Amino acid sequence: MHKIDIDLIEMTMDVMKYAIDRISATKRNIGKPKKEEELKALVGETITSEGIGGEYTFNLWKEHLMKATVPVDHPRNLAFVPAAPSRAAVMFDLVTSASSIHGAYWMEGAGGIFCENEAMRWIVSLTGMPQGAFGVFTSGGTAANLSAIIAAREYWRRIDPDHNSLKGLIITSIGAHSSVKAMAKVIDADILLVDTEDSLKAEDLQKTINNLTPLQRVRLFAVVGTGGTTNAGIIDDLDGIATICEKEHLWFHVDAAYGGGALVADSVRHLFNGIERADSITIDPHKWMFSPYDCGAIIYKKPELAKQAHVQDGSYLDIFKDEGAIGFNPTDYQIQLTRRVRGLPLWFSLATHGTNRYKEAVERGLELAQIAGKMIGENPIVELVREPSLSCVLYRRIGWKPEDYTNWTYKNHEKGFALVTPTKYKNGDTFETVSRFCFINPDTTEDDIQQILDSMM
Repeated sequence: MHKIDIDLIEMTMDVMKYAIDRISATKRNIGKPKKEEELKALVGETITSEGIGGEYTFNLWKEHLMKATVPVDHPRNLAFVPAAPSRAAVMFDLVTSASSIHGAYWMEGAGGIFCENEAMRWIVSLTGMPQGAFGVFTSGGTAANLSAIIAAREYWRRIDPDHNSLKGLIITSIGAHSSVKAMAKVIDADILLVDTEDSLKAEDLQKTINNLTPLQRVRLFAVVGTGGTTNAGIIDDLDGIATICEKEHLWFHVDAAYGGGALVADSVRHLFNGIERADSITIDPHKWMFSPYDCGAIIYKKPELAKQAHVQDGSYLDIFKDEGAIGFNPTDYQIQLTRRVRGLPLWFSLATHGTNRYKEAVERGLELAQIAGKMIGENPIVELVREPSLSCVLYRRIGWKPEDYTNWTYKNHEKGFALVTPTKYKNGDTFETVSRFCFINPDTTEDDIQQILDSMM
């Protein structure tokens, strides 16, 4: 399987040509989904005892399978939180894979981890956290959030042994990302949701804490604020929440997986005031920092607390603690032992382009949201649900029912035109189905926005 032969060399050239074409293309199809049985009929059996050959397999990918995917970096992919990895980052992702670096321990991956740490220092500098704050790259926001909350719970239990027998309690808002609720299940903690999809205000948090039973108050160990909700780009009252967490002796985690990229933008940086007071922060470079999937980040005010929670022991790992192997070990600060150096493409892109280019690209996403808001305001068949926040725009098609949004989404997707999906937003006591733009890609144009709005006629 590892023997070098002519066929392998030719396949390497085919793969590199594909990558070059993909990276250099200025226009791409958005892709059309197919059912599993359709794809099976097109490609047949691919895993066989003798193999079907690299050239044939690669052609199946190019001709059929790739076309059934939706590239997250397409300018008219405005659903969920898309991505727009820089060409430099994509190229270096190939280098990262080809280099076969295990990024858990400095002993094995010193060069790659050094590069990751250079990129991490820049991210930490954006937060304004105090000297000593630092972080590591993870597989995404879910792993980062989980790592932070495990560190928070272990710290809570360490300061009072009586907490070991208690089930922890976390407070956040209904606007928090789904992973925050999911991670509570993973660590068997309860979660209390403040009933607001708008910004979580300090007074609402304090009222919620004041209304806890005595046992609930003892069980409460963390508050999760959001630095840009996935649904609407809303930023919680981070400064006010930080004040309450300090007073109540609670761990303050900020989930800025989507919105954290906007910390680089001068026009909105003030909206994040207070984030520097957090105990931990999640930011996803594969969202608004133009890195390829998968690349999240978790940052700690006091990394030593995370290390106490996450460091793994085993006789086969003892060598990494020896004096001769001393160095920064990313695995000690998050839930994963085995990890690739997923921060390398970000480092290469930052070093190649400079941070000013990043600032310009993020500001363009913010500008696109404002442009879309203005276009919606001037269009008689649609209207804004709320003013654009960060790069998210919620709007309704006047007269549509929930099924109309769904049908419209599928129609545009099947045509390979655009991917814009509906969501729900709480207005008063009810959840309304609306449409949503999320602008990440600076290559999205005003014409793209207009065409999508026109398709709602």
